[in-house]
Amino acid sequence: MGNGLLDLALHAAHLAGHALLARYGRAEGVRLKTTVTDPVSEADRASEALIVATIVEARPDDGVLGEEGADHRSGSGLRWVVDPLDGTVNYLYGHPGWSVSVACEERDGAGWRTLVGVVHDPLAGETYQSARGEGAWLAGRRLKVNDPVDTAQALVATGFSYEPEVRRRQGATAAALLPQVRDIRRVGSAALDLCAVAAGRVDAYYEDSSSRWDWLAGALIAAEAGALVTPLRSPEGSVGVLAAGPALHPALRKLL
Repeated sequence: MGNGLLDLALHAAHLAGHALLARYGRAEGVRLKTTVTDPVSEADRASEALIVATIVEARPDDGVLGEEGADHRSGSGLRWVVDPLDGTVNYLYGHPGWSVSVACEERDGAGWRTLVGVVHDPLAGETYQSARGEGAWLAGRRLKVNDPVDTAQALVATGFSYEPEVRRRQGATAAALLPQVRDIRRVGSAALDLCAVAAGRVDAYYEDSSSRWDWLAGALIAAEAGALVTPLRSPEGSVGVLAAGPALHPALRKLL
């Protein structure tokens, strides 16, 4: 089943990526969501509709949960979690650092367990993929996290909330962390940040204000590349993730 699910995730992500590239550079139908800095565009909505239609046609009994409102109940025990455009601000500015994220999870007791994850970067022409227990891959190359890494030498990626007061707190955390690591990067796509951990392009990623669709596919990819990936809860109640190599993870978690 896993390979068939992965094939579908790859197909849906590539269809969406092609559609997003066709609209790239045209800010159409932009409106605001949670705050004045949190936009959604017609491209986001069209990408999600395309992904959902592709999945529902192939697997009508599966559930779908999408950032832009898709919410289909699962009758099969499987659910697809979709971010049709992770990094909307980058996309609207014509800045690199946006992606399509597609994951499939199965009901596991009271929770869910991720089976496959795909993160497609249309601009770079890169597609990260993973099926549980089968490793993480990019262009036929098996990915492996950097490990061990000393905290003082760690290149750490992070992201910030759209809520001003949450950003203030997160900025203070980043300011305290910065003197204790090599440096901090902020790309603007949680999915790509997690894939960067998997590919060894950064040593760690943390964010406590992201949503499930932002990180689910990337978290599986990072974990299958050898990262330790754990929940990171915010004082406001949201749940993001911390991902790093096994040697770095405990020290970084303590600092955060």
